[in-house]
Amino acid sequence: MEKVQPKDWIPLIKPYTKPSVARSLRQVADTLLPLLALFYLAHKALSVSLLLALALDFVAALFLVRLFILQHDAGHGSFFPKKWMNDLLGFFAGVLTLVPYHHWQLSHARHHATSGNLDKRGVGDIYTMTLEEYLKATPGERLRYRLYRNPFVMFFLGPIYVFMLSYRLPLGYGSEKPSVRNSVALTNLFLVLLWTGIYLGFGLKTLLLVYLPIQYFAGMVGIFLFYVQHQFEDAYWEHDPRWEHLKAAMEGSTYLKLPRVLQWLTGNIGFHHIHHLAPKIPNYLLPEVQEKVDLVKVAPTVTLKDAFRIAFADMHLHDEKRRKLVGFKEAHRLLREGSAAHEGV
Repeated sequence: MEKVQPKDWIPLIKPYTKPSVARSLRQVADTLLPLLALFYLAHKALSVSLLLALALDFVAALFLVRLFILQHDAGHGSFFPKKWMNDLLGFFAGVLTLVPYHHWQLSHARHHATSGNLDKRGVGDIYTMTLEEYLKATPGERLRYRLYRNPFVMFFLGPIYVFMLSYRLPLGYGSEKPSVRNSVALTNLFLVLLWTGIYLGFGLKTLLLVYLPIQYFAGMVGIFLFYVQHQFEDAYWEHDPRWEHLKAAMEGSTYLKLPRVLQWLTGNIGFHHIHHLAPKIPNYLLPEVQEKVDLVKVAPTVTLKDAFRIAFADMHLHDEKRRKLVGFKEAHRLLREGSAAHEGV
């Protein structure tokens, strides 16, 4: 990709950075109302069939993912024109999604500012080691990284750790800021009130078999989407000062081309390359940018089938020489060859 200056592409994108209050409110309604209705239907289904209830839980989880995308837009200041409106939606959506708004907002902004930067990994991202780092790591460090990147751990245990446990504590990036600590504490307080209300209004069974599965399924889908949009074979990685924002967006994020229903349910987050280029664009304008702005059409396109292949492929280490992700099998082959050469000396 040729070097393009911000002065060349910002005018192309700027017309799409103005949210519509009416359109945004409509998204809140068509997300929140079905979510509440599905929660109630799943509660009633418990008296009929657990499998039916779990099926409804999964559909409700997709609407919870959509709600998180609205929270996500609010965190970028792109959902409403007024900051207080974004913050109000972001906080209360965060209670429902288990994601403390201001805490997440800070780390996510860091992710946008550093995505694909080898010198600034580890905040708001899925941590990726380089092949050289892995080869130099101790056996214990390699084991921990392999466990972290294991698909079972990432997609099945990850939702429990990330959404249900780690977000309950003001840890990590920005945790020294009072606004972050207050965000986590206030979110937790409202969560206790919500859990109490569900328990008193619907019973313990609904709390355990409707509310918790919805959260779990939504977390699983969310981690899956985030993973496949940055962890593909030729994803862009670069050191400072050669790192470039435009390349990080167009070559470090995918265009995840989903079926229309899933595109709607996931709030157009599949247009991730555009979102990384210009996070001030509200989600409902991303498809229009993809259609009308030629600049963004260079991003790698990934189908749903491709996404599942990426999620379970052995691509976990960035090889700086070949500028691509490679797997643990190759790394351990190199370790064996290095060990054999050492023994032969």
